[in-house]
Amino acid sequence: MSKVCSVCGKGPSFGNNRSHSMVATRRRFDANLQKIRVLVKGSPVRAYVCTRCLKAGKVTKAI
Repeated sequence: MSKVCSVCGKGPSFGNNRSHSMVATRRRFDANLQKIRVLVKGSPVRAYVCTRCLKAGKVTKAI
């Protein structure tokens, strides 16, 4: 599954897990993506869209 928003292009970011002894191991923060039906050029298409774009109204949902 693609971990990139089809509207804004937001993808995963990276950081560290920190244990009690403060040893750092790399980890990945994935974007909160939802698979929804979106209208693209008048036809409904399934796409992965981040919740930030959904909340901002950047896409029109297909019913």
